[in-house]
Amino acid sequence: MTDAALRLTSLLEQLLGAPLPVRIRAWDGSQAGPPDAPVLVVRNRRALRRLLWKPGELGLARAWVSGDLGIEGDLYEALDLLSGLIWERGEDERGLFEAVRSPEVRSAFRGLVKLAGSPLPPAPPREEMRRPRGHLHTRRTDKKAISHHYDVGNDFYELVLGPSMVYSCAYWQSPGGTLEDAQRDKLELVCRKLALTPGQRLLDVGCGWGSMAIHAAREHGVSVVGITLSQEQAAYARKRVAEEGLTDRVEIRVQDYRDVADGPYDAISSIGMAEHVGAERYLEYAQDLFTLLRPGGRLLNHQIARRPLRDEKAYHVDRFIDAYVFPDGELAPIGTTVAQLERAGFEVRDVEALREHYALTLRSWVANLESDWPRATRLTSPGRARVWRLYMAASALAFERNRIGVNQVLAVRTPDSGASGLPLRARDWN
Repeated sequence: MTDAALRLTSLLEQLLGAPLPVRIRAWDGSQAGPPDAPVLVVRNRRALRRLLWKPGELGLARAWVSGDLGIEGDLYEALDLLSGLIWERGEDERGLFEAVRSPEVRSAFRGLVKLAGSPLPPAPPREEMRRPRGHLHTRRTDKKAISHHYDVGNDFYELVLGPSMVYSCAYWQSPGGTLEDAQRDKLELVCRKLALTPGQRLLDVGCGWGSMAIHAAREHGVSVVGITLSQEQAAYARKRVAEEGLTDRVEIRVQDYRDVADGPYDAISSIGMAEHVGAERYLEYAQDLFTLLRPGGRLLNHQIARRPLRDEKAYHVDRFIDAYVFPDGELAPIGTTVAQLERAGFEVRDVEALREHYALTLRSWVANLESDWPRATRLTSPGRARVWRLYMAASALAFERNRIGVNQVLAVRTPDSGASGLPLRARDWN
């Protein structure tokens, strides 16, 4: 085979029923496809075997993470061009290539099998999450899932996130601002929405590396309890708290939100944590936070949302994200989140959409990662660095194209008197 790229392009176009929008360079050095398009590099036949044994998104993910597939050129452009052939086509449990059973597709599939060589399925990359069978979102499974994502090295996260060490959507005054300023402005926005004042108690659920806890204590004089399931995050956060001289006002715990029992708190922040809770547990999560607040206390719930489906029973978790990024994570429409918070007893007073802000944030993280790629691969692993690059770039496009969103929901445990404590003007915090 001296022209694998031309053969592969022909078979894939026959299989997919559409022209490939990217150029292909195969393992033999041959190339085929649009001359000015991004290049999809198929480094070996094993990449094809991954696609054939796990057709669709998971096979592509395994090939990317293992380094069998790569992209040269603009990653965002390549993902945008490929999205119509992969993520937007839809796929059932049998896989993308089995969805159509025409003779042409069968012929193309046989051609790919021949081109791929040995029929044995390649082992999944070691970065893929292996989980035992059982119930999701127990204390044990949640701790394991959080560890998979967050315990990959604080030095790696420092490289990606920058000095702010905030792993959630920033709040940009303009596209030309700095990531650090935007993250500081986001933390300050949360504090203002919660109307924090000196002497109050704040619970920060999913406190990460301690940035929100430190900002609230230092700038607003509150006492903070921050909780996380990640041992590495907790150790890092405690060190930062000590360096800031805030150990008398900030306590960092390795604790599940279901085990917090020292309320009431005056305010609760949950920033980028609720995506890990799961649909079956979400009402319990909301009820637990409601119980932990004093009457009149406020909750700021900052959470990614997906678009609603006509048939919600058809919703399935993104297979790449579930296997490599956020195991057991689930996204819900914003309407569902608001309804669950109100079912728990909250009065929802404000919803602010920050979709474009997250696209800017993700592009900044990708730029940080790419700016020192050799160090990033040393700090974790080449496969893990490829996971982060792909998921952050693809997520930036998803926010830009309005496939997903992110919202800050301000809710109050309104007392029986009905006095919410909020100003008449809905957004005085701005």
